[in-house]
Amino acid sequence: MHLMGLDVGSTGVKAAVFTPEGEIVGSAYREYPEVYPHPGWIELRPDDVWEGIQAVIAEAAEQAGGDVRSLAISALGEAFTPVSADGEFLHNTIVSPDARATAQAESWREILGGQRVFEITGMPLHPSFTLNKLMWMRDEMPDVHERTWKYLLWPETIHFKLGLTPRIDHSLAGRTMAFDVRARRWSAEMLEVADIPQEMLAEPIRPGEVVGELSAGAAGEVGLEPGCLVVAGGHDQPMNALGAGVIREGMCVDGMGTVECITVAFDEPVLTEEMRTHNYGCYPHVVGRMYATIAYNYSAGSILRWWRDQFGAAEAREARERGVDVYQVILEDLPEGPSGLLWVPYFAGSGTPHLDPHAKGAIIGLSLDTDRGRLVKALIEGTCYELDLNIRALDEAGVSIDRLRATGGGSRSDVWLQLKADITGRPVVRLNVSESGCQAGAMLGGVALGVWRDVTEATEALVAEGEAFEPRPEVQEQYAPLRETYAETWPALREIAHRL
Repeated sequence: MHLMGLDVGSTGVKAAVFTPEGEIVGSAYREYPEVYPHPGWIELRPDDVWEGIQAVIAEAAEQAGGDVRSLAISALGEAFTPVSADGEFLHNTIVSPDARATAQAESWREILGGQRVFEITGMPLHPSFTLNKLMWMRDEMPDVHERTWKYLLWPETIHFKLGLTPRIDHSLAGRTMAFDVRARRWSAEMLEVADIPQEMLAEPIRPGEVVGELSAGAAGEVGLEPGCLVVAGGHDQPMNALGAGVIREGMCVDGMGTVECITVAFDEPVLTEEMRTHNYGCYPHVVGRMYATIAYNYSAGSILRWWRDQFGAAEAREARERGVDVYQVILEDLPEGPSGLLWVPYFAGSGTPHLDPHAKGAIIGLSLDTDRGRLVKALIEGTCYELDLNIRALDEAGVSIDRLRATGGGSRSDVWLQLKADITGRPVVRLNVSESGCQAGAMLGGVALGVWRDVTEATEALVAEGEAFEPRPEVQEQYAPLRETYAETWPALREIAHRL
């Protein structure tokens, strides 16, 4: 018996096939490009994403030798695609950092007020959330809106393409700003004010519920067997948390992917004023009746990828010659100690706590002796300063983080994890599996099949902590003044950056 997890991200999709013992017996990955049709707009071509999804499912299943009994999906939040009743994609997928719906997001201040929206949905006012962009589609592309059967996030799109009724899990529904996070249903109040019919959205269900079984025809299209259970997964960050064993209150994971995200678990929703003013949403976890909050930086793995694509030709050649990962080469032989630069990583706007869709990246401190190694070091430092900024803001909101469980592609780098510990002052622990989003899919599928009694038993079977990176006091002391300077940097740059 095999269990598959599928992780649909903003720049690529990965499938991994697990045994009940946690061994990965098949995996595949495909990248797809973001497209930028106008300044501030960020989209994906849905045909590219769907082709990638079909390819990785089939390839991973073939590697595993078949017998895949379940499929559960982890996916990027907020990103939606207008789909016709016959399955046609009517427009590109609009992703979370896309800033086109700024006016619609701001309109809520006058309509209901930010406090009321937060009380209902757990989401601060921001154009990233799906409902604002649905309003934009209604206003700016009425022809598309009128032809749309449903606005689907990627798991529901996959359900529909596989011949099943599209259903959205509670965690992804919670990222739309249209979901009542306490009642766990679509908010009639939000949808009525937005003038978006509830029928245009998928039916909400609990993570772990069975969506359906694949028919012979649908299974054959993606290289799976008829009868494979499709099980509701969730938003990639809570899924990442589940795969990292974050199933009790106060536990935390640091997902180091395209977007870096801290996910903290709660037993009850935390909807305090401090959470709202620091722009921290609160929404359903994928574990039972729990909740989660996330703190995130939109430009983490993506900024390293940007460096690779724009300036990393030499490192790419060396990586091919040595047969190693290009990022290993990029992060080798960096200078010791602080770089002396401040790199603000707002290449796609800022995430929390500023949550400024018009933010821009910046490098401060350049001089004629600045070399390539110091620039790369500053790039990584910037992501760590931003992480530290979020940890401190969460602490002000009453959310304490003592240590970080690191997952995702970035967690493979000793250099990055040690720098993270030195700057934040928190131990950083690498887990025994970096593909925790896919592993969460295997866990939910296994519970649905009766492999494990519940996710607690699945976690005990599959998740173990590995190497720990402790803060080094002498390095912490070097970074202490720079942490404070970084915290002042964006407020000082904001007005100038907004003019660009």
